[in-house]
Amino acid sequence: MGIIEVDLFSDDVDSLDHPEVVKFKRLLEEVADEYQCHLISFEIERGTVLFSFGDDALDAKIVRLLQNNST
Repeated sequence: MGIIEVDLFSDDVDSLDHPEVVKFKRLLEEVADEYQCHLISFEIERGTVLFSFGDDALDAKIVRLLQNNST
């Protein structure tokens, strides 16, 4: 199981209760449901989101999507 780390929000977003963080976590939970797995971990640190799913194939798919979108 790997951890996906994404700089997604500004540095002042540093709480799991922040509305945008709550919204993003909900989205990840919906993705997990679609792939019949669980969101195993979810953290936020100064705008950077760290998360992983209970499905290594889904983790790998998301990493590939992020890499393709960064080019």
